[in-house]
Amino acid sequence: MGIRVCEEKKIFSISTPNTTYLMGVAAGSMLGHMYYGKRMDDMDGFYLLRAGATPDEMHIHRREKVGCLDTFSFEYPVWGTGDFRDPCLCVRDENGCRACELHYESYEIREGKPALAGMPATFAGKEAGQAAQTLILTLRDEVLGLKILLRYSIFEDSDAIIRSVTAVNEGGQKLYLEKILSACLDMDNENFDLLTLHGCWARERHITPHKVTEGKHIVSSLRGETSHHMQPFMALTTNGTSQTEGSVYAMNFVYSGNFIAETELDHRESVRMSLGIHPDGFEWVLNPGEQFEAPEAVLVYSAQGLGKMTRTFHDLYKNHLIRSKYLHSKRPILINNWEATYFDFDDDKLVAIAAEASKLGIEMLVMDDGWFGKRCNDECALGDWQVNESKLRGGLKALVDRVNEQGLKFGIWFEPEMISPDSDLYRAHPDWAIQVPGRPINMARHQYVLDLTRQEIVDYAYDCVAKILRSANIEYVKWDMNRPLSDIGSAALDSEHMGEFYHRYVLGVYQMQERLLQEFPDLLLENCSGGGGRFDPGMLYYSPQIWTSDDMDPIERLSIQEGTALIYPLSSMGAHICVCPNHSVGRITPMETRAHVALAGTFGYELDITKLTEEEKKKAAGFNRDYHKYNDLIREGDYYRIASYRENAMYDCWQVTDKEQKQCLVTYVQVRYETERKSRRLKLCGLDPKARYRLEETGELYSGEMLMNAGYLQEMIFGDYGSRLLYFIREE
Repeated sequence: MGIRVCEEKKIFSISTPNTTYLMGVAAGSMLGHMYYGKRMDDMDGFYLLRAGATPDEMHIHRREKVGCLDTFSFEYPVWGTGDFRDPCLCVRDENGCRACELHYESYEIREGKPALAGMPATFAGKEAGQAAQTLILTLRDEVLGLKILLRYSIFEDSDAIIRSVTAVNEGGQKLYLEKILSACLDMDNENFDLLTLHGCWARERHITPHKVTEGKHIVSSLRGETSHHMQPFMALTTNGTSQTEGSVYAMNFVYSGNFIAETELDHRESVRMSLGIHPDGFEWVLNPGEQFEAPEAVLVYSAQGLGKMTRTFHDLYKNHLIRSKYLHSKRPILINNWEATYFDFDDDKLVAIAAEASKLGIEMLVMDDGWFGKRCNDECALGDWQVNESKLRGGLKALVDRVNEQGLKFGIWFEPEMISPDSDLYRAHPDWAIQVPGRPINMARHQYVLDLTRQEIVDYAYDCVAKILRSANIEYVKWDMNRPLSDIGSAALDSEHMGEFYHRYVLGVYQMQERLLQEFPDLLLENCSGGGGRFDPGMLYYSPQIWTSDDMDPIERLSIQEGTALIYPLSSMGAHICVCPNHSVGRITPMETRAHVALAGTFGYELDITKLTEEEKKKAAGFNRDYHKYNDLIREGDYYRIASYRENAMYDCWQVTDKEQKQCLVTYVQVRYETERKSRRLKLCGLDPKARYRLEETGELYSGEMLMNAGYLQEMIFGDYGSRLLYFIREE
């Protein structure tokens, strides 16, 4: 495969189908970054380390070593010995000193891809061309007795490079890891711009460009989850980068907790990108003989703009991260009762929804919050996961059987990580909530968080979920998390280990979801966190889909889904047709537009279908047929961004083309109508230029070359918020 080593010059080359990553050892033992970009066969680039240039030269008498360390392009920078830029690693010894100096020791090349204990990780695929290879570099600080393993994995079919780090204490003293990031890139500034994803509840993952200026730009979360507000992703782009042109250097973090993504530009026009667990509130005790594994980071370089970067991430996650048996299958069209009923429902109401849904081709009913304990509002009963038989008369199994008799599958909502102060569980175990002794616990959404750093609580929460799933034919779970972590303290951790809390909490969540999938391998799991508050690669390892946002308004969803699809496959985005007027923003939109936007994700409904008019029911049945017609293409195809409402303030357009270039589906959403406007010129992508394509709706024929270079002319739709699907089929 693509990993090569020049033993004489100590140069390491990692090549994917279209990219090359070079590292080298300077001054005998300093591991430096040399190059990341277009694929090259030549690896003789030692001069790129600038090892002989002042102030980078390592003088024998060490007169200017600090000057060198502060300018050298490190592969994995550390704190305390002269590099004053932000490090990846900060270690405190038993004396309270923070100093580390890593020296290259050895390398190893392995076939395959190692897993990470208790954490999500990419893996080699079983199909032809999906094999993996891994380079492991060993660095050492002899004074601390610390060994650092840097892992770089590549796959035959991907342009991504997967990085992870392991710290091993081989000395005789206790060490404290105060910071251990997973990836770093030291590069020369190319007049970079920075692209990040930001937002808030109901407005997640909006694409946001920034100019890289001297100093630091930090994207992060300290909420115990990746959050609605920031995404563990960043991309440096060269000036003028578009969907099809320009260089892109991107990083994404395979993790679901606190993170930091930082870009730093120094006075010498050097740029450092780094990504990993946020150091604030983090400290890991490393006793002699122990090790710590940091989560994986994904690196992607594209010389063909953002579009190529996007498709690299999509294919990587579909082929090498998402494990679900449903990955390459149509997901059942579901209807969720939340916006139809909120907490006000009983078994008869749910069966009535199921009966009507069945007539329209809907395939699953999902019972949301309110079915357990004394849960009649959001102020009580979380943790009391016993069926409320005053609502579900006859019990859960009786309800599931009645829904199954209507021809529908059954799904259920849980929030296993939470506990209400007004609950039997809290009254019995008040110490099970995360809390600081002597302080009142601050509530969010009337609830506290269970301390999942404690194994007995993990076991309890898991057993509650599993017991319900064992009791009836439940085929889908929506796993929710409706508040961030605060008031950090655990009865199970002493003062020396309290800095491990956040990471141990995430490991507890991962453990629960892994156990769930092992016991119920046919279960379709959808993660959620008050909408899209935990939409990250870590969660995709356990669930093939994640609820994208609580805002289902199709116009709001344009920017939300554009930003989400910048990294994540369309098949992973939970998307439903909402009630109208929309409950988040009050907007009134055509049912067709709500459907067309939802088709770009998993597709489903979140409304009271029994209240639809006959005309609306006919439309819904048609949308369901559209889902079955187009979903294989949307789920498996290549995604292209044609136009962005975020940029033009008028309309949005995206395209999905199958890998064989036989068909493509274009979705056009016109947000604003204006008089005296010409038709829109939509330049399509990814087609066979020599083939001819028929527009199914009209029978018109176009060459792929014409559609991609001259474009398709889309007439203005009268009125705001209109949409259209354009389905092109190659003529054989």
